[in-house]
Amino acid sequence: MRWLGGRESDNVEDRRGGGGGGMVVGGGIGTVVIALVIYLLGGDPSQILNSSGSEQATSQQAPSGPQPDDEAALFSRRVLTYTEDIWTDVMTKEGQQYRKPVLVLFRGQTESGCGTASAASGPFYCPGDKKLYIDLSFYDELKQRFNAPGDFAMAYVIAHEIGHSIQDQWGILDKVHQAQERMSEADANRLSVRLELQADFLAGVWAHYAQQKNVLDPGDVEEALNAASAIGDDNIQKANQGYVTPEGFTHGTAAQRAYWFKKGFQTGDMNQGDTFNSKEDARLQ
Repeated sequence: MRWLGGRESDNVEDRRGGGGGGMVVGGGIGTVVIALVIYLLGGDPSQILNSSGSEQATSQQAPSGPQPDDEAALFSRRVLTYTEDIWTDVMTKEGQQYRKPVLVLFRGQTESGCGTASAASGPFYCPGDKKLYIDLSFYDELKQRFNAPGDFAMAYVIAHEIGHSIQDQWGILDKVHQAQERMSEADANRLSVRLELQADFLAGVWAHYAQQKNVLDPGDVEEALNAASAIGDDNIQKANQGYVTPEGFTHGTAAQRAYWFKKGFQTGDMNQGDTFNSKEDARLQ
């Protein structure tokens, strides 16, 4: 990915010099969405759902000197710029205004509008404060634990969370949460899958336009597809428990996730991403 020398986004909070924090009292869609997204990248949702409601003061300051993950931080800021530029153009053409979320970079633990963010929770979007949270150590985990190396694999992670931000802007996150409250657990899980697949699709749409801007290198799309497949529910379950339980899927199979990312990449048309009503990927389940 051609990211060196690009402009850095101003919509970034660098909290890598910050301390710990506690769970913010809340619930509703914020906590639910974090629980959904945490599992996407191998985290334990129970850490959010079972946390206490106590609060602690949190120091949120940028590191004072050079840090080992400075390059990852710079990469994240520049990828965020690419998402801002592309989605502003795409949504303007659709007669919509793109609302730019803030990206929070941290190390270890910090506080979000949806509760405590930690390395264990993985990257997530919080609709409570309209911010994305990434512990930069996750990039190493993506490469080592999920065997999904490459800078565009990391860009895919950011683009996926930006997809959740767009869903929030469209009111989809709130509608999904309301619907899930009236469903059985199995039906709620199936709806969660559709939510995550749409975020994958939107990440693919972004990649489509990134390629048009000559941001991508040969092999970048394959890196993203590999990352999408690596964090499929079936692959994660096989790795964690040795077998697959489809009724427990919340994010989609490896094949589904790769399918929807690829569809977004090939079409570049965000209007073709209605994963909630589509049956075209049923054969991949």
